[in-house]
This record gives sequence, C-alpha cells and structure tokens, in this order.
Amino acid sequence: MFNSSNYNPDVLSCIANLSSDEVFTPPQLANKVLDLLPTTLWCDEKATFLDPGCKSGVFLREIAKRLDKALETQIPDRQQRMDHIFMNQLYGLAITEMTALLSRRSVYCSKTANGKYSVCEVFDKSEGNISFGRVKHAWKDGRCIYCGADEKNYERGDELESHAYAFIHTDKPEEIFNMKFDVIIGNPPYQLSDGGFGESARPIYHLFVEQAKKLNPRYLTMIIPSRWFAGGKGLDKFRNSMLHDNRISHLVDYPKLYDGFPGVKIRGGVSYFLWDREYSGPCSVQTMWDGKPLGLPMKRRLDAYDVLVRRNEAVSILDKVRAFRVHSKPEPTLDGRVSSDKPFGLRTNFHGAESPKALKKPVKFYGSQRISWVERTAIRQNPEWIDQWKVLMTRLQGTSAAVETMFLGRPIIAGPGEACSETYLVAGRFDSKTQAERYSAYLRTRFARFLVSLRKATQHAGRGVYAFVPDLPLSRKWTDEKLYERYGLNKKEIAFIESVVRPMPENREEADGEAADE
Repeated sequence: MFNSSNYNPDVLSCIANLSSDEVFTPPQLANKVLDLLPTTLWCDEKATFLDPGCKSGVFLREIAKRLDKALETQIPDRQQRMDHIFMNQLYGLAITEMTALLSRRSVYCSKTANGKYSVCEVFDKSEGNISFGRVKHAWKDGRCIYCGADEKNYERGDELESHAYAFIHTDKPEEIFNMKFDVIIGNPPYQLSDGGFGESARPIYHLFVEQAKKLNPRYLTMIIPSRWFAGGKGLDKFRNSMLHDNRISHLVDYPKLYDGFPGVKIRGGVSYFLWDREYSGPCSVQTMWDGKPLGLPMKRRLDAYDVLVRRNEAVSILDKVRAFRVHSKPEPTLDGRVSSDKPFGLRTNFHGAESPKALKKPVKFYGSQRISWVERTAIRQNPEWIDQWKVLMTRLQGTSAAVETMFLGRPIIAGPGEACSETYLVAGRFDSKTQAERYSAYLRTRFARFLVSLRKATQHAGRGVYAFVPDLPLSRKWTDEKLYERYGLNKKEIAFIESVVRPMPENREEADGEAADE
C-alpha cells in the first residue's frame, strides 16, 4: 500500500509542467527517449553525450545513472567511476543562468560542480561540464540572423535574459567544446515571440536539430513539437529535409494534447526521433496515446508525401485516394479551388453597418462572430466573386490533436450579393445553388474531413490543408458511403476514419457550440 509519509517525489517530475515556454522534460519521458539508443552505449566508457539545451539536467542525470550501472565491471571503484563519467562523458549547454544552476544541482547534486557535496571530486571549476555564457543576438534589419528574434522584443539589458542560445548563435558549433560527441540529445526551446499579434511566435527548435546535425554525432535524438509534420511558420525547408533524411530510424509521436508533457498545452502535440548516422532506410513510426502505444509501429518512408502522414492507419487510405485515376490522370485536389487568406481583402476585425438601409449597393458581409452590411465599392479584391454562389469555411477550427473531432467548421453557403472577411476562406465558387449545396455536403463528409486532418497540424485550416481532398465532379451528391466505394476502402479503413472523425452536427448552432468547446 502507498504510504504518503514515505513518499519522496522526484523534483524534476514536479517541475516538468511549470512552463509552456521553456518546457521541462519529465524523467519518465526522458528515459523513453534514452531507450531508443543502443544499449551498447552504456557500456562504452569513451562514449560522450551532449545536451545543447539544458533546462533541468534530466537527460544528463538519467544518462549518468545508466552509465554508472553499466560501467561497474570496467571501473569497479564507485568514486572513480563517477568521476570518469561526469568529467569525461557528460556535457551540457544551459539555456539560462537559472537552468544552469538547476542542471548542475540535479546532475552533480551540488550547485557547483567542484563544491563540497558534489558527486564528482575532480572538477576544478564550479560549472563543471555544464556551461552557460551570455550570448548576444546578431541584429540585421531588426532581426537576429541566427534565430530570427525581433530586435524590439529581445534587445535587452544585462539584467534580463536575452534568449540568445549559445548552440544556435554560432556558425561553428564544433568550437564550443572542441570535441566530437557520440550522442546529442535534448528537449530544446521551442519558440520565440516574433513581435506579431497576440501569441504569434517563431519556431526555433528546428535550429537546434540542424545545428546538431552539423556536428555529425553517431546519434541524435530530440523532443520537439510535431507541427513540423505538416505546418509551422518557416518550417517548409526543415520539413523537407527531415522527410528526406533516411538516417531517421525511429519516430515516436504524441498527438494528444498534454500527453507528452502533462499540464503543458502544446498545440499539435510533441514527438521525438532517433537519427542514426550509420543507418539508411525506412523509419519506424509509433503513435502514443495516454502514454501507451496506439497500435504497432510501422516501418515506412517518411518522404511518400510532402507532409508526414501522422497515423500509420491512414497511410493505406491516402495511398488509395492518391492512386485513383480518371482517364489515366490523377484527380485534382481542392487546394486548387480554395481561396488564399483574405479572399475579399478585408481583415478579421472589419465590420460593416448593422442595416443595409442607408447603403446604395449593400453587400451582406460575414465577419467575425456577426453579419453586417457593406457598400459594394468597399470590396476591392475579387469583386467579381460577389455575385457568385460561394461556400465559406472558417480559417481557424479546433485542433487536429483531438480524437473524434470535426477538423473543419460547418460550411456556410453564401449567395450572390454576399462576401466575407478573412475569418473565412472561399472554399469554392459556383454558378448555381445546387452545386454549392452539393459541395457543402461533400465538405461535411467524414471522408473529406479525414483527408483534411492529415495535413492539419494545428487549429489553422488554410488552403494547404485541402491538398489531399479530391476535387470531385458535382453532378451528384457525395456521401461517405459513395466515397468509400469509389476509393475501394475496406471495413478496417472505414472503421478507422469513423473512429477519428465524428459526424458533422445537423445545425449550425450545435456546430458552433462544439467548436467553441475545442
């Protein structure tokens, strides 16, 4: 029976969910990452390990435990063994002065590596092998040339953290320690505010991955947000590089919100990978749900499509859809039909008059959370669309990280004489109401929304998320049953789609309520 009076919690588990900006790694997750590495490493007294983004020191601490146990026969004396491990095998770069102190305390059991209570007795410097030095951003045209930080936000005095991380603010990372590393491991900082509206942020985690590859270690493994699979600001080049890198042997994905890091909201989930310098081949992809494997891992090529198909069960479905031919040609997809952002040139916060009475040529206007009326002359972008039948879709909708969700908002059929703000995309334009209604029904199918989900990494649902959805002829009304039959889906594949995507609510009020809940 559990006795609370004897409970001694791991302090690194307690602080793992304190911050959503610099996310601390729970020891349990750190050990799952370490489990990907070959066990022979722990018996190698010459193997070296680097964490280039130390926060709590959890990776170095857990590595030390494994080395301590595995090297016992080679270095029988415990103190000599500990001195060797900490002096010659473990290295870290802290991301702030505070995390440097925290990391040293958790790794060396002392706030100074050469202190009285340090588990290592051979250091002559207080920082040991976990270093932190204040680094300055390199500004050019208001941005840092290394990390893209906004000069207005991050040009600070010495009393504040600069968030200029040493590992990614250099052209020669090999000169930081002047040595080769067998393993580079960690959970780097994820993003920096980019000076945009609200929570607008610029990813930086990919910079740590790219910089680590420059050092050419034997193994590289990092925990990073999974947004790179299909989206992410400025991540197109990184995504292409990762998908075409045959040295990635394992990928473990946590799509569910809060699953990888309890209490920390990371839209789109997190994942970790193993990059093996000597490996070349398909990648073993494993999905986790509530901390447990969701089905068996699957070995597959990551570069089959321009985004990473997240769920193994989805691969066969997408392959069937994309292999379908009409007159020996691939079917076009809806990204060629859906508009870009701001279809009529008007921002989300634009609203017109409450009544059309005082307007000469009123246009019904769908804006953020309400309908208003504007003069036709106010619409200067794509004015020829006003008098067509249109199907509108919200540009933001929930998150693909939730199971049994809708993935898209309910379509709005906008008739002639109607327009919208950038809250919506014009998903299609038509000559008749019948065509618009059939297209709207198609977008409400589980099949279409499932294909959207494969490209939808966050709540954003721009034109790109429709790039797997076939642009079908509207001479008939499409239902899920007809679509399943058209693409030859089997019972298992149909069951998977219907386990992931819930039916679209019958009325707009219900749909809006569910979207708000997400």
